[in-house]
Amino acid sequence: MKPFRVLSATAAPLLSDNIDTDVIIRIEKLVGMTDHSELGRWCFGALRYLPDGSENPEFVLNQSPYRGSEILLAGANFGCGSSREGAVWAMMQIGLKAVLAPSFGEIFYNNCFQNGVLPVALARSAIEEIASELEPDAGRAVVTVDLERQRVVSPRGKEHAFEIPGLRREALLEGLDDIGITLKREAVIAAHQERDRMRRPWVYEIAEVRS
Repeated sequence: MKPFRVLSATAAPLLSDNIDTDVIIRIEKLVGMTDHSELGRWCFGALRYLPDGSENPEFVLNQSPYRGSEILLAGANFGCGSSREGAVWAMMQIGLKAVLAPSFGEIFYNNCFQNGVLPVALARSAIEEIASELEPDAGRAVVTVDLERQRVVSPRGKEHAFEIPGLRREALLEGLDDIGITLKREAVIAAHQERDRMRRPWVYEIAEVRS
């Protein structure tokens, strides 16, 4: 997983509330899918395409100023719905690396960290203000998401602080998933097990017999 430190990129406003994982990627597009690179063309399929299969020109990521944006400005409860890690995979395949929203679906929020995408919770007023700054220079206005300083910098330079769990921040800065962050503490875990073995030897005797 690539580390995430500071990202300065164009951002696309998709400020509707309650965009769920089924809107991000339909379940049938994930069935039997082994190559994640195929998911990009189906990302936001319900919004991106018209019934005849052609691109919906009203959808923000189909519009030239925002096509290829790496940051998404979203509405509240983004990524709600079913626990579908494929939603994050699909977004990654169209180049999205950070999502700013007032709130997130809990499982989607955690899946983002597992895959190197940064979800940032900001007040709705802050997101709407950033979106308003994009409009005069759409496609060229740059938003900076600085994980090291925990700041989002708007196109006009206004800074918005954000909170993020310490372990999640550490893992993204170093490019580690949950397994990686656990292995980093292997020596501490081994020392704890050794102390615990001395204190409760019967627990380990039972485990060894069963194994």
